[in-house]
Amino acid sequence: MQQTPEAQQTQENQETGAFDPDADRLREECGVFGIFGHPDAAAITALGLHALQHRGQEAAGIVSYDGKRFHSERRLGLVGDNFSRREVIDRLPGTTAIGHVRYSTTGETILRNVQPLFAELEGGGFAVGHNGNLTNGLSLRKSLVHEGAMMQSTTDTEVILHLVARARRNRFVDRFIEGLRQLEGAYAFVGLTNKKLVGARDPLGIRPLVIGKLDGCPILASETCALDIIGAQYVRDVENGEVVIFDEDGAQSHKPFPPMAARPCIFEYVYFSRPDSIVGGRNVYDIRKTMGAELAREAPVAADVIVPVPDSGVPAAIGFAQASGIPYELGIIRNHYVGRTFIQPTQSIRDQGVRLKHSANRAVVAGKRIVLVDDSIVRGTTSRKIVQMMRDAGAKEVHFRIASPPIKHPDYYGIDTPEREKLLAATHDLEGMRKFIGADTLAFLSVDGIYRAMGFEGRDPVRPQFTDHCFTGDYPTGLTDLDAKDASPRQLSLLAEAI
Repeated sequence: MQQTPEAQQTQENQETGAFDPDADRLREECGVFGIFGHPDAAAITALGLHALQHRGQEAAGIVSYDGKRFHSERRLGLVGDNFSRREVIDRLPGTTAIGHVRYSTTGETILRNVQPLFAELEGGGFAVGHNGNLTNGLSLRKSLVHEGAMMQSTTDTEVILHLVARARRNRFVDRFIEGLRQLEGAYAFVGLTNKKLVGARDPLGIRPLVIGKLDGCPILASETCALDIIGAQYVRDVENGEVVIFDEDGAQSHKPFPPMAARPCIFEYVYFSRPDSIVGGRNVYDIRKTMGAELAREAPVAADVIVPVPDSGVPAAIGFAQASGIPYELGIIRNHYVGRTFIQPTQSIRDQGVRLKHSANRAVVAGKRIVLVDDSIVRGTTSRKIVQMMRDAGAKEVHFRIASPPIKHPDYYGIDTPEREKLLAATHDLEGMRKFIGADTLAFLSVDGIYRAMGFEGRDPVRPQFTDHCFTGDYPTGLTDLDAKDASPRQLSLLAEAI
């Protein structure tokens, strides 16, 4: 079984002692984009994907339609490395296109898993890109294979192609909806037929999807930052449980599911979405600053300087500094030009691996009581290295503040979290975590605190306003694959990759 680059690097790190600061972050999900009826559809899609690059850096793909045939370019690597050349865009003619950037949460990073996926169905070609994760995808896949389906990839996204192909309805939209009704979990789909641009969001709206317009042409995108880069106008969010269709007759909206209160993923605000995006009507940058301010009120500390852990901790640290009155300084400088696979040749250099990407600003840190602010702690290994780096730089005291609650439970909706036993907060109490990372004090934003930052009085225990299972263990959908007999998340992951 072939490993993903991340798995290979993790094994390599374990064997060599190499330390990768990014390995202790939550992995991005995926990003989707689509445009209908524009003469520069492929080039605009490439720009939109470039803006969504933070949502997935393993692979990118674009499918276009020129009125007669579909064209597909799918590549491993970054958007800019693969879709910046004119000759590539010229191979994607047509006025309609969809695109996808990928970080794999199910399936290996191999070319046949790169999206958008495409299939010839009875009514014509259908391409689809998916952000999210189906919690019954493996079960559906096994059932389809048992019935004779021939899978061309190891990703859960392919399931929707087979479900649509097998649907016994006349209109494409009805066949698509019939397929959606069989899905469980989180999804934001963009699809392309020879006549239509299609978008769909899961009944709880866990994964984001917005509608925009450029030169009168409709656009679908994971985030508003993809609209900004091309000068498009934001129209609205696709509603939870909504299917939208754009064709030559205009726009259609279908709501095939019973009405439900939306529960978008709260991690879009904590970490995933770009700070300049508007998600669910809220500016992400402002929300992150408010989380930092709420954290300062909940867990004050006597200190001389607030230091963000770059780059994810910057907005929260600004909010913490403004609320506390403690000066904000860049006590850590990040090097953006070190690749994930940098190999440290000696043990002494391996031991200081965090400094390849993070360097202490000694002039700011030495002799000071500092407060490190970050968005989250996953395994704790990076936090531990950074605390020690601050002490080595002469910090008098090192206090750690986290602008979200402790992550105690894994995610099954498109965020690549470790197994529960590898989550620091799942295996240690607060004092144990503090000792592990070596800080003088440690505090997290409370669950109610993060809801206050979102504009609510607190978390509604009966009808929670967000999908927050990583903090609370409250999974909002069924977990069919996880509930399979004798199946652990790790076994399911390996099984999905092996099929």
